[in-house]
Amino acid sequence: MNALVQRLGLGALIERLRAARANPDERLPIRDWAGPASGQPTRISGFDQGLVWCVVALLALGLVMVYSASVALPDSPKYARYSSTFFLGRHALSLGIAFVAALVVVQIPIKLWERVAPWLFVASLVLLVLVLIPGLGKGVNGARRWLPLGVMNFQPSELAKLAMAMYAASYMVRKMDVKERFIKAVWPMAVSLALIGMLLLAEPDMGAFVVIACVALGILFLGGVNGRMFAVSVGMLLAAMVVMVVTTPYRLKRALAFTDPFDPLYAAKQGYQLSHSLIAFGRGELTGQGLGGSIEKLHYLPEAHTDFLMAVIGEELGFIGVACVIVAFFWLTRRIFVIGRQAVLLERVFAGLMVQGIGIWIGGQTLINLGVNLGALPTKGLTLPLLSYGGSAILMNLIALAIVVRADIENRSMMRGGRE
Repeated sequence: MNALVQRLGLGALIERLRAARANPDERLPIRDWAGPASGQPTRISGFDQGLVWCVVALLALGLVMVYSASVALPDSPKYARYSSTFFLGRHALSLGIAFVAALVVVQIPIKLWERVAPWLFVASLVLLVLVLIPGLGKGVNGARRWLPLGVMNFQPSELAKLAMAMYAASYMVRKMDVKERFIKAVWPMAVSLALIGMLLLAEPDMGAFVVIACVALGILFLGGVNGRMFAVSVGMLLAAMVVMVVTTPYRLKRALAFTDPFDPLYAAKQGYQLSHSLIAFGRGELTGQGLGGSIEKLHYLPEAHTDFLMAVIGEELGFIGVACVIVAFFWLTRRIFVIGRQAVLLERVFAGLMVQGIGIWIGGQTLINLGVNLGALPTKGLTLPLLSYGGSAILMNLIALAIVVRADIENRSMMRGGRE
């Protein structure tokens, strides 16, 4: 605990918080939504409304842009049997299911998530194994990543992202006394990450593995693992990724294609998506071509409603629209980290680390998706959180954010004098 406090620079603030608890007249060192000390269980009497409205705005924009990006797909023989509103309807259904799930999850105390975190991680591993079994897993475009559930196709890698945030936070809380010893502190997490990595790369889904690795390493760092151990862990992970890219021909071609997607050697294959994504951004200029005015979505830009939705936003809404989306995600990620920091201040280490892990997930995946769309990173196959079409991604995004809201509710309850 001491190392975590030193890492976050919170020692003095925690002392002030303890003094505030002893003396109600003492001003709290963090934002005070103070009410009378009640000692009552947590009730949903206050939450971060700004965070919720930011999420709602992004979801609404995503619904509009998914329809805009998919409305012309039935003109292609591949989607000839679909109506122009097929993807809009499916996306709206996914939003409805995710909204109901979020309302249920926000009622669940964080302590319950702490108890089930290791089991949830094991469940995610089992689902990742099931998706690889012929007849159970569903393959699309050469990747086997989905389990058909009738109403939607569930992608276990999305659950694995949340499960890793919970498991890593739980692990750091349980291993506080050994985190200064490299082998004892790191090897269990390294084994867990290696298992999940092998399963994801077998699908293959390197993009999800990169996000999960970032979440795990981020929580290790925030949890107090010393700088040298963290640097060694990052170095080992980067070396493993380089080996995977160099030894796999199609990944190597992708890595080379993004450096010059217009090269005739790659333009018709590995660089095709990126080249048309860059054309879309170029056509958007400052204010865009107007909603529905994208040309690249007309069968030039593959997966425009999923991985490359940001390119359609850039073409139709221009630099201003893209900048607004980036600012919204930056603000959302910052608020998530603030809530996590408040939990640490209240000595709720698991909640704080888990919430910040979710922040790393949402912010990191957004950054990677934007980098891929702009040609700063090789193509990864990652969707844009909260906006892109994808039922399981939307479901797990809203469940994770509901957990963040629950952590915020419990923070506020404790600052009013209640309990978790």
